[in-house]
Amino acid sequence: MPASGMFIDMGLGKTTEAHVLSFEGPDDYSRAGGIGTRITGLTEALAATGLDTHLWFIGDPSAPGHEARANLHLHRWCQWISRHHPGGVYDGEGGKMWDYARSLPPWLLARMSPNLLSGGHALVLAEEHQTVPAVLHLDQLLREAGLRDRVQIFWNANNTFGFDGIDWRALSRAATITTVSRYMRQWMIDHVGVEARVIPNGLGADAFASVSAQDVREMRRRTHGRTLLTKIARFDPDKRWIGTIDAVHALKLRGARPLLVARGGLEAHGAEVIAHARSLGLEVAERTLGEGGRGLHHAFDTLGSADVVVMRSKLDEVTKRILYRASVAVLANSAHEPFGLVGLEAMAAGGVAITGISGEDYAIAGSNAVVVQSGDPDALASDVERLRRSPTVAKAIRRAGQRTAKEYAWPAVVERSLLPQLRA
Repeated sequence: MPASGMFIDMGLGKTTEAHVLSFEGPDDYSRAGGIGTRITGLTEALAATGLDTHLWFIGDPSAPGHEARANLHLHRWCQWISRHHPGGVYDGEGGKMWDYARSLPPWLLARMSPNLLSGGHALVLAEEHQTVPAVLHLDQLLREAGLRDRVQIFWNANNTFGFDGIDWRALSRAATITTVSRYMRQWMIDHVGVEARVIPNGLGADAFASVSAQDVREMRRRTHGRTLLTKIARFDPDKRWIGTIDAVHALKLRGARPLLVARGGLEAHGAEVIAHARSLGLEVAERTLGEGGRGLHHAFDTLGSADVVVMRSKLDEVTKRILYRASVAVLANSAHEPFGLVGLEAMAAGGVAITGISGEDYAIAGSNAVVVQSGDPDALASDVERLRRSPTVAKAIRRAGQRTAKEYAWPAVVERSLLPQLRA
């Protein structure tokens, strides 16, 4: 690996630094969903190319302000605000956005200037609507310093949150706009009149870690005779939770003895989902988990005849991979999914993903995944039954899914989709 600060021969001239701007990051405090996973994998992959990579994020207020991991530098910003907001990265979001936009760009310009003034170049990758004011401020400062032509700035949309508050004309002048799927690209053309470049999400090394065969066997033993399903998503109507519960009910009526492992968030829709399940006569249990396989198995000791088990604690990566592999299917059947990281993670773990037809560019119906064409719960129940009754078909889908997932490892995504954008 090239040493930190060396020019790297990737057709990028003298680009020696990469600066990633994001609210989310690798700290537990900074993770609220898939963006934290994306940022961790992306920055690690950039650093592995030899780029001196800096992540500027809303980090744990009790951690060091700066932490170096070989070529990767973690800069925890707004810590003085985060100390008053222990609820996580988006607790006190407005104040953090203001401080991030005000204080980071001047600091970043000062950090980049020696390299830029000596003839070097830099790359800035910003994520999500919270960083837009900072991008506009940085662009202004670079122009005033006469250094704008030495810095490539990209701003990425992972989803549509906060779009109403973005000055798209100003952002288009300040940065090259990207997004994570063809579906999102078309959505942005139709709704905000912006043509974005597509740079897909990727998977970090953790997604490909081996899954304990013993834990999978134990999970299947404890759920013997049940149709084990897993769904991990925010409690949001777009995630088709209600339709999923209807499909579980349909499977129960068909005698398939379903058991849905459900992990949502703190969103109000979660209460509606649970109430709907109980209104159909489904038995709902709630559990918190210890870490890893042992914690997962213990949670299933006393489930009895529950049809739905709602996990109230965060699922660690080991637990998720066991569930993905042991389940008949992982239900990533959203109506609106900008990319669909859970489906891809399930495929990497050797699971069968049932996806929707929005941003899941990686899903090929009947080959590496099951793709649902509508929100019809009876159709979803039928898809699950076909998998349960056709182990040979399911096995082929699992193998094809794992092959596809490897194509989305972050180093492959950076080489295939990001670096060509920089060379353009």
